Amino acid sequence: MQGPASSPLCEAYSCNALRAAWLSDVTIAWQRLLSSRSNSCSAGMNPIHVQQPTGRKEMKLSNFAFAALVCLAAATIYQNQQVRITDYPNTAINSVTSNSSWTTYAPNAPELSYKGRWDAKHISWWSAPGLKFGFQASEVAITFGNYTSPGVLVAYRLDGQDWLLTNVTANSTHLFVTPSSTGYNLTTPADATQTLELRVTNWAYGVQIDSVSLSGGQAKLVRIPNYRRTMELIGDSLSAGQYATLEGISSYSWGLMYGIGETEFSITAYPGICLHDSNCWGNPHGQTYQWYKTVDTSGRALEIYGDEPPEWDFGAHPAADITVINLGTNDNNTHNNVTNAEFYNSYIELIDGIHTVWPKTQIIVLSLWNGFNTVGNTFQQGGAFITEIEEVVNHFRPKGYGQQPFVHYFNTTGILQHNDIGPLYHPTDVGHVKIASHLMQYIKLTFGWMFEETGPEVQHDTLYWNNEPDY
Repeated sequence: MQGPASSPLCEAYSCNALRAAWLSDVTIAWQRLLSSRSNSCSAGMNPIHVQQPTGRKEMKLSNFAFAALVCLAAATIYQNQQVRITDYPNTAINSVTSNSSWTTYAPNAPELSYKGRWDAKHISWWSAPGLKFGFQASEVAITFGNYTSPGVLVAYRLDGQDWLLTNVTANSTHLFVTPSSTGYNLTTPADATQTLELRVTNWAYGVQIDSVSLSGGQAKLVRIPNYRRTMELIGDSLSAGQYATLEGISSYSWGLMYGIGETEFSITAYPGICLHDSNCWGNPHGQTYQWYKTVDTSGRALEIYGDEPPEWDFGAHPAADITVINLGTNDNNTHNNVTNAEFYNSYIELIDGIHTVWPKTQIIVLSLWNGFNTVGNTFQQGGAFITEIEEVVNHFRPKGYGQQPFVHYFNTTGILQHNDIGPLYHPTDVGHVKIASHLMQYIKLTFGWMFEETGPEVQHDTLYWNNEPDY
């Protein structure tokens, strides 16, 4: 199961597969429908109004019709007209925290390394946050706390093995490593340190770490040193991975920063959010405000923290060497009423703020591809805030002789073609890979960063090939 947090409509219908209509960048699109083994829906009477893309008429349908449609469709997810397998292995076990044969560590154990943004309650936020640690044991289990989203899909891997997927939920314990795990002690002695890494795939769901438990061997955690390079990506749904196969870990943000290798990173991106600090598609704030907060703009953040989200402690975390910004698609939608001047001024405000907290960071500003249109009998890429973004970059050009720029312009024109955009106006998996690949090469040529991820898989479920040799 994966998707945005539970909505009042979901609760009214008692339907596990039903998720609220979610506000996307170019339109109010539907968040991916969840696979569910059992659905029970009851009727409702009030109409739902669905805003269509600019220039289209509003669509109106009853709660009952919408709920029926969702519940009928939610049992199966199709991708490229083929059934997508979502029946991931069940890793849940009985609690082990009071079992004397297990050694249990608290969530603040110094050996645990949290990736991305987590709060003081050890709750994850934003897109693809993670947990990584070394261990000397034969079994590894993680207990998830009360603030864990229901059925959130997590990816996990032992050392450099391929990613595995499982659903976890609140107040549950899951067994992630056993002696039968693929790669367990495959090339290392029995008492050697191995690593476990876990990532939340979704951008709206999250987990709370309650404890980590070990059994067998030394039953000991080991701190894994952080990588020497650090990156930050600030964005919206295009960067969060909305509608990609595995969302956060299928996004170009993930492909770029995990794919470049040996780099700590954070994907501070959330669907529907604007750059300008205004209410966009239900997000109460834009990134000029929210980037400084630990939490995103999700309903669960509002439920836990209300109007006082905790500040992100920049001083307690390494500064980003490179910061990538891809914002403006939501600002550009007329529904959100952001003017060109407001966008321009907000962009300068955000870059000034980033440079204040990280004086040495190099900032890459992306142009907006903004979809494709038919022109005559062919297709043409759109664009948004083209002049404003170029003027923002020019604003920060060095004024003195010998000074080096810290704001760089990355033109996305020509990287994507119209079939790299899915039906819901977001990049396909291939589109994400193309953007990530071009950004990786740009960073290598501009800053001299070498590619360090030289073997283990980055994207998962992307092994497509022609197995017909006589085709």
